[in-house]
Amino acid sequence: MSAIAEIIDILESKIEKLFIKMKSLEKNNQDLKNELIKTASIIQNQSQEIEALKTQYETLKVANTLLGSDDNKRDTKLKINSLIREIDYCIAQLSD
Repeated sequence: MSAIAEIIDILESKIEKLFIKMKSLEKNNQDLKNELIKTASIIQNQSQEIEALKTQYETLKVANTLLGSDDNKRDTKLKINSLIREIDYCIAQLSD
């Protein structure tokens, strides 16, 4: 009978260790999820900042060309032509 009691004690001890390990893993999992959320937020903010900087760069490039720089003159002319077409389209829509 004592052999069965020892087996039960050992089993209870192992189950208790498993529960402790499980709680530890659950906490670790939750910490990793929180870190993932923070990292995703940082990535999203940086992506938005990159897009804003790209837009600012394009604007500065056009402004630089309009001020007399020979660099990117073709791109500026294309952009101006595109804007003129958009304006013409809007005027045509308003006159209908």
